[in-house]
Formats: sequence, C-alpha cells, structure tokens
Amino acid sequence: MSRTGYKTIIVPESVTITKNGDDVTVKGPKGEVTRYFDPKITFEQKDNEINFERQSDDEKALHGTMRANLNNMVLGVTEGYSKALTLVGVGYRAQAQGKKLTLNVGYSQPVEMTIPEGIEVEVPAATELVVKGISKQAVGQFAAEIRDTRPPEPYKGKGVRYKDEIVRRKEGKTGK
Repeated sequence: MSRTGYKTIIVPESVTITKNGDDVTVKGPKGEVTRYFDPKITFEQKDNEINFERQSDDEKALHGTMRANLNNMVLGVTEGYSKALTLVGVGYRAQAQGKKLTLNVGYSQPVEMTIPEGIEVEVPAATELVVKGISKQAVGQFAAEIRDTRPPEPYKGKGVRYKDEIVRRKEGKTGK
C-alpha cells in the first residue's frame, strides 16, 4: 500500500507557498504556478516542511495525489521539467521560431504548432526537440501533442518518439 500522502515535502528557502481559498500558488526562482486543491485534503506548513492530512479514509487516493501535485509544483519552480523528443525518418526535421514550431514529418505540408504560454522548445539538432517548462502537466501535454503528429510506427520505426522510448519492431511480410 502506498504511503505517498504521508511523506513530508521539504520546501527550499527560495520558494514561497500561499493558499487563497482552494487555490495554491507556488513562487520560486523559475516562476509561479497556481493549482486548485480539493478542500477535503489539508496541509500545514511548519518552517520549511509541509505535511498533508485527510478528513477520512474515503480520500486516500486524493491524499497522495494532492501531495504529489504540490511536490511537483515545488520541483517545477526550482528545477523545471523537460522532455526530449527525437524525429526518426528520412527528411524529418523540426524548427522553432518564436512561438511557432514547424515539423516536417512526412506529410505533404509542414505541421505548424503554436507553443503554449510557459513552455519553451529548443531544437539542438534538426531531428531533436527539448520541451521545457515549470509545469509538469503542461510540459508532458505539449510533448504528447508533438508526438501525436506522427507516432512511431512498428515496421520501420519512423515517427516522433520520446528520447528514451523503445519502439517494438514488427516483422514485415515475407516474400514467396
């Protein structure tokens, strides 16, 4: 059984946490993140430690989720999050210009995407992308949207994949 909700969160000196109604705001050196927190789960901050409590055993899953969300917010404003993607295929390439991301992934026209607020996209090489931001949810969502433009296919392995993703290859047709 998981005990995530009972773990203590250590808050660095550079981070401030404020609660306004049901919204919690975390400010740090990299920026500010605000998120809704369910009122059934309460937390108490003493010095630089935060502990969570729940009202009843009906909120066990919510207890661990809220604690993990706040911990991810603290990590996001101190260290930030990033996801690396790789484009595999002949002629596949990416370009980032301002708030536009252009992907050439085998379609007749390039795919243009608008980069959301709070997200940065770096293109260190023509076939590599790095999505960065302070919100774990926003970084993961935008990386998934990029991957959905051309998911990796199992026969040749072409497509957009996460850098550490393993694509299981299938055997093609056999000739007579």
